[in-house]
Amino acid sequence: MGYRILETDDIPAYLHERGHWADVTDIHVREVSDGNMNRVFLASNADGSHSLAVKQALPWVRVAGPSWPMSPERADAEARAYEQVARVAPDKIPAIHGYDADNYALVMEDMSDLEVLRTVLNEGASYGPDTSARIGEFVAQLAFATSDFGMASADRKALIAASVSPELCEITEDVVLSEPYIEHEHNHWLPELADLAASFRADARLRTEVADLRYTFMTSAQALLHGDLHTGSVMVGEREGTPVVRVFDPEFSFVGPIGYDLGLYWANVLVSEERARALGTLSDHGDQLGLSWTAFETEFRRLWPSRVDTFFDDAYLDRFLRKVWTESLGYAGTEIIRRIIGFAHLTDLTTLPDPVPASRRSLLLGRELIVRRGELSNVDAVGAVVEAP
Repeated sequence: MGYRILETDDIPAYLHERGHWADVTDIHVREVSDGNMNRVFLASNADGSHSLAVKQALPWVRVAGPSWPMSPERADAEARAYEQVARVAPDKIPAIHGYDADNYALVMEDMSDLEVLRTVLNEGASYGPDTSARIGEFVAQLAFATSDFGMASADRKALIAASVSPELCEITEDVVLSEPYIEHEHNHWLPELADLAASFRADARLRTEVADLRYTFMTSAQALLHGDLHTGSVMVGEREGTPVVRVFDPEFSFVGPIGYDLGLYWANVLVSEERARALGTLSDHGDQLGLSWTAFETEFRRLWPSRVDTFFDDAYLDRFLRKVWTESLGYAGTEIIRRIIGFAHLTDLTTLPDPVPASRRSLLLGRELIVRRGELSNVDAVGAVVEAP
């Protein structure tokens, strides 16, 4: 039949045809799309004993419509990423029940009993003891398994070839790693931040450091990445008294620098800390970067003895992890900056009664993380910069 855009009324028959639902008379469907890119439907039966989610990639950016075309093939990248993660960290992603490559649609676990981490934090809750540690483990498990340490060379080359995503990588290269530092129509900011936006565009040192991070992003094929790992792509909650953390939406997945995934998450936790500071609700926010890094490093070192090429010794591992740490800080800085003076701002800041002070602090922090990433050698050093007046 070819690609067709699914509507709410199409979902019962679609799920039945795909073998996911027996009785189409006992099904209720509602659309819950709220991201920039895709449509999402939730299907459930009357007594709630059976439910599924259907996510379809549109041929354009959902919030812009046909005026901003976007290949729906990004769903292929998402399906490949889930397949890889399911091999090494199945407890950290939603269960995938099927992928329809013709319609670029995933059928997956219904996670409506969980909440988006950003929403939880914006409502004033804490992270809890497990969330950031699970994210660190997730990055380590996916990164090791799809790197030259965890995968045979021929398999790695095939993964790199299959995971090339030029359209979505170009979005990151532009929106995150260049546009905020030049005049561009995507950029916007609060009027009170115009001085910082202008100073960043005129900052030669900053631009050169961002260019270095951009080049690394474009050329460093270390491991398969989630590619868009932020607090809006993490679901949290409890099931039967056990904390649950699920990472979703890996449609920007490609093979790139490991520090990019960590950096995106760190940017979001650092901004959530600024929000909490502005509201006087600081709790465990300042611990999250350290918790995620410790979990990442611990898991990567745990996996290290299973590496496929033992020419890489323990001393090299130390050097490699230092490089990941440094690049993660830099990418955290670029993500903070683009979320305040570039495209797609963070509700962490925009929903504050007065977003200006926290936004200004965050911008200055972002710059420090970029230009001083080589000297900020540990969590305490970063914490000192975060807490500086």
